[in-house]
Amino acid sequence: MQMKTVVGIRFKKAGKIYYFDPGDLVIKAEDHVIVETARGQEFGEVVIGPREVPETAIVAPLKAVQRMATAQDEQKVRENAAKEEEALRICGQKIRFHKLPMNLVDVEYTFDVNKIIFYFTAEGRIDFRELVKDLASVFRTRIELRQIGVRDEAKMMGGIGCCGRSLCCSTFLGDFEPVSIRMAKEQHLSLNPTKISGICGRLMCCLKYENDAYSSAAHCKKITPPVIGRDVVTIDGEGKVSIVNPQKRTATVQLSTGKTIEIPWEEVVEKE
Repeated sequence: MQMKTVVGIRFKKAGKIYYFDPGDLVIKAEDHVIVETARGQEFGEVVIGPREVPETAIVAPLKAVQRMATAQDEQKVRENAAKEEEALRICGQKIRFHKLPMNLVDVEYTFDVNKIIFYFTAEGRIDFRELVKDLASVFRTRIELRQIGVRDEAKMMGGIGCCGRSLCCSTFLGDFEPVSIRMAKEQHLSLNPTKISGICGRLMCCLKYENDAYSSAAHCKKITPPVIGRDVVTIDGEGKVSIVNPQKRTATVQLSTGKTIEIPWEEVVEKE
């Protein structure tokens, strides 16, 4: 099997990782480089150092890294960031002028300033043709308005989750993975939407983290775990299941006598 050397590059913090051919350049993680993309020249950070992967795992065409970034390139990135703040203010004014029902989230200049991308959220489709004309007359370059979802908005804006830490999506998650209510059920979590939803209003991404472990345990177990709230019979008497611990394979039962016991699933029998 033929192998190919690649490096992984990100263009945004917690953004998707794209792979490029380092060529003859000596590149390591945390280096800044200039590459050619579908959007033109881009400034990116190497987050995965050179490694060999099978050619069958590469999405063609694999483009080469053009060169290492210079001090002038770094300065240009800082200048573009300053321009983005001004563009955000101007676009906000134009949106209010045209009375469009849209919420401006972020703005991005491409490295070569060949295009400005405005990201926004809205309830439905927006006719922003007049807005684009206004923005093009002000900035004298190509304008793109891109509608995004609430999860992308949270990723761009950032924030603090219910765990007290910065949002996973804005710090290290490159891609959003599908999350379902079934994952919460398998982990015996409360199905209260306010407790399993992130600040974006969607199910929390972290429900995915331990799901594989719970799913494996569910496939391996021979005995169905007791159901919380069910009346059961134990060797110590009758009671009601209050807590189920999948890792320990135990159930906490509140006995009719008022006593609380924690026993293995095998010792719990549902009351008929």
